[in-house]
Parts: sequence; structure tokens; C-alpha cells
Amino acid sequence: MADRKSYHHGNLRQALVDATALLIQDKGPQAFTLAEAARLAGVSAAAPYRHFKGRDDLLEEVARQGFVDFADRLTTAFDDGRPHALTAFLRTSQAYLDFAADRPGFYMAMFESGISVAGNADLAAASDRAQGVLISAAEALATRLPADRRPPARMVANHIWALSHGVVELFSRGKPGSRSPVAPSEMLESGAIIYLRGLGLIPE
Repeated sequence: MADRKSYHHGNLRQALVDATALLIQDKGPQAFTLAEAARLAGVSAAAPYRHFKGRDDLLEEVARQGFVDFADRLTTAFDDGRPHALTAFLRTSQAYLDFAADRPGFYMAMFESGISVAGNADLAAASDRAQGVLISAAEALATRLPADRRPPARMVANHIWALSHGVVELFSRGKPGSRSPVAPSEMLESGAIIYLRGLGLIPE
């Protein structure tokens, strides 16, 4: 949690972002107020307006920072396809689950807040960078196929993204399905392998 001292050192903007992520984690992305974020950051109710136009602007910044971290994690997990394309691809799926578990407030701001990614250029760029890692991972998998038999890399990336998101929503973070005997990571990996095999991206 931030305090007034951090504000005097010029960290008010980040203190508000971190406070908001905590509030989202506890109350959901639509249930917090700007005044609550200011109080948790240890500043006056008027202070946030020095950095943000309003609540939605602050929420978009939380999502943007989330996507930056998310993209960094995906990039590290993919590791330029080393040592093998499939291993690297599956690591990106696990990185998705890990991010959702490690930074739930940011994750909810990114995917559950209803904000318009396209309406914020910086936010859109961060989101595109994250998707770009998955596209690169899909392209690496497809190199074993003749060019005319390769499925669209963006389609594959989006399908895996959707599968990962579904596992998080249904089987993680205390949801009803979290009582499944199969761990979320195992469910995601098996689903991804079945999907990729069906496209011919990995051998039978």
C-alpha cells in the first residue's frame, strides 16, 4: 500500500494504480470509486485528478500496465521458441494462467472491466504486443507444415488465448469449476494439444 510519503517523492500515479489493482481484486473492476483509490493510496480525494481524468482513465492505466507485464511474461516464456516450438508454445499458455493468479486485479482490469482497448492507443499497443507473442509462437509451430497447409497464425493465437481465458474463468480463482479433479494447467495443456493436433501443427 502506498502512503503520503510516496506521493511527495513523485510516485502518486503508480500508488494510485497499485491501490486500484488491490481494490479491483477485492471488489471487482466496477465496484471501486476514485475516492477509495485515493484513500488507499494515502492522498486526498482530489489528488488523483492531477494524473487521471477520472475513474475510467485510471482503470485503463491499470489495464495497460497489466498488458505490459503480461506481454513481458509471454515473451520470457516463449524464449524465441527454444528448445522446441511446442514446448515454448505450451509455456506461453502456462504463463497466461500464472499471470492471472499472480496479478488478479490487473487481470480483471484487462479482461473483465468492459473498457475499450481500441479507444486507448497505448493500451491497444500493449495488448497487441501480448497477442504478437502468441502469434509468433503459432508461426513457429507451423513451420513444419507446407506453406499452403498452415492455418492462420492469428486465428491459432486467438483460439489459444480464448481457451486460456476460459480455463481461468471456469476453473481458477475460486470459481465453481475449481473443484475439478484436473488442475487448470493440465486442463489447458491437454486442450491445447488436442486443438493443435487437430490442425496438424503437431504430429499424431
